[in-house]
Amino acid sequence: MPECLVFRVPAQHPADVSGVMDLVTSGTVGAPEIVAIFGKTEGNGCVNDFTRQLAVMALETALATALGCTPAEAGARIALVMSGGTEGGLSPHFLILARREGPAAPERKALAIGTAFTHAFRPEEIGRMSQVEATAAAVGRAMAEAGLTDPADVHLVQVKCPLLTSARIADAAARGHGVATHDTYASMGLSRGASALGIALALGEVDREQLTDPAIGTRRDLFSGRASASAGIELMRNEIIVLGNAPGWTGPLAIAHRVMDDGIDLPAILGVLSDLGFPEAGPLSRQESERVIALLVKAEPSHDGLIRGRRHIMNDDSDINATRHARALVGGVAAAAIGRTDLFVSGGAEHQGPDGGGPVAVIARVRD
Repeated sequence: MPECLVFRVPAQHPADVSGVMDLVTSGTVGAPEIVAIFGKTEGNGCVNDFTRQLAVMALETALATALGCTPAEAGARIALVMSGGTEGGLSPHFLILARREGPAAPERKALAIGTAFTHAFRPEEIGRMSQVEATAAAVGRAMAEAGLTDPADVHLVQVKCPLLTSARIADAAARGHGVATHDTYASMGLSRGASALGIALALGEVDREQLTDPAIGTRRDLFSGRASASAGIELMRNEIIVLGNAPGWTGPLAIAHRVMDDGIDLPAILGVLSDLGFPEAGPLSRQESERVIALLVKAEPSHDGLIRGRRHIMNDDSDINATRHARALVGGVAAAAIGRTDLFVSGGAEHQGPDGGGPVAVIARVRD
């Protein structure tokens, strides 16, 4: 009977994978058991954030030695989702997700994981329907791998997706193709948005007839309540990790999610904790906080410039990118609820929850 294991380790810098490898060398987890690693790195989270690529290179190199393969083979085998930006009090860290065979358990649902990859996208496919459809198909494959037959049992789909650079735009032009945008930063949002709509399509949250190229990035009424997409320069394919509670799995972990309506929607976070059996009111105690293995949440400034009728300046700051403000805001709210700062707060929530809000998911130990 499979068991999904999740470990959280700190990082002193983007290439510090010592915590990950300590788990391997100590025998806590076998390198072949690792199926995905999420990382929060302290870059700016924008196009030129190479802390993500540095972390990927360090992980691939270290894991290749443990797996007895090349770094490229390690990267092709394990989904590496690096999210840049630890503004405010957020703490850089890695989440290691593994699958191993565990003892048979009473018939009940437990945390399950499935992964899948799309093909490597051509630049002209990024932010368009081809990316939406490829993502939807990959989500279906990852659900099947996890044994998640009911979309209602899926609580988070994490995607790492590519972005456009000047060189990639030039490559498309040289082959006679246009791209979704010539603004490299805007391409991050379109890639995240197309990926999120692919998740929504796979989970039945939107109808296929509603989806078109022009709808990507503009139809804010179309979204997934379980999508988390992070764009980066270090890849050209989508890497998909589906997390849910499925029968046929064992272990003490479970996952739950809700959708934050805005960046200060503390009740949504507390509601997720309540769904997992934590006290219904107030922040967690230090002891209860340690039962929380991971919190993953999306952060996005609202486009109307308001939070509950009051003006914010996130979209108007010429010095600091709006998504960086949003990560700091949501990170502070989430840290107050959980009692820790090593939380996976990801900026840019295009089609991931309502405008100004976003999905929040918690993985916690719910059984001895």
